[in-house]
Amino acid sequence: MALIPDIIDSWRAPAKGLRRHLARPRSEPFAFTFLVTFLLISFVAQWPSASRTAYLHPDQPMVQTLVATGLALLATIPLWYGLAALSRLIAQGLGGKGTWYGARLALFWALVTVSPAMLLQGLTAGFLGQGPQATALNIAIGLAFLTLWVFMLREAERG
Repeated sequence: MALIPDIIDSWRAPAKGLRRHLARPRSEPFAFTFLVTFLLISFVAQWPSASRTAYLHPDQPMVQTLVATGLALLATIPLWYGLAALSRLIAQGLGGKGTWYGARLALFWALVTVSPAMLLQGLTAGFLGQGPQATALNIAIGLAFLTLWVFMLREAERG
C-alpha cells in the first residue's frame, strides 16, 4: 500500500479514497494502523513548537514537553473510537446502512488524509508562534478535516 498517493487521491476524491479501503477484507489492525499513523504524524508535527518553547523558556526542557505530548496523544485513542461510534449512531439515525468498522475506517482515514496539513500547522506554530496566521491555518485544517470526514462517512454509510 502506497500511503502518499492514497492521501493525495483522497484529497481529490474522498469517497473514492475510502471506497478503496472499504473494498479490502475487514481488518481491525489495518484500521488501527491508520489511527496510529495519524497520532505519530501529529506527534512529529509538535516538534517545532516544542523546540520553540524550549528556546524561549529554557526552564521547560524539550524532552519533557515531547514526552507529555506523546502521552497526551496516546490518551486520545479511546476518544477517537468513541467519536467513530457516535458518528455511526448519528448516521444510523439518519438512515445510514454502514457498519461500525466503516465508521471507524472513515474517521481514521480522514485523520490520516489531513495529517500532512498538520505538519504544516506544526511548522507554522514553530516558526511564527501563536498568532493570526496560526489561527487561520488551524481553522482551515479543521474545516478540511470535517469536510473529508463527512464525505468519507457518507460513503461508508451507503452500505
